[in-house]
Amino acid sequence: MDHGSAGVSGAGVSPTFAVVQEIAAGVFGVAESDISPDSSPQTVERWDSVQQIYLVLALEERFGVQLALEDIEELKNLGDIAKAIDKKL
Repeated sequence: MDHGSAGVSGAGVSPTFAVVQEIAAGVFGVAESDISPDSSPQTVERWDSVQQIYLVLALEERFGVQLALEDIEELKNLGDIAKAIDKKL
């Protein structure tokens, strides 16, 4: 079935990032418009270690992938996370 809600939310934004953006906004309790590929724990006030776990779990479930702890530690922002997911798909 088509993933219509996973559509591109802006020019140049990958479909994977659009889904990451949607999930991150929900986990962090912010508007999707406040989330960009550069969003990181330093730029999102509610992004702490607990929310990081919730984010990773939600992304793994949505995309059907598993991110290794070593991978997660190297991911600096949501753009990096989207790229890591793309590599696993």
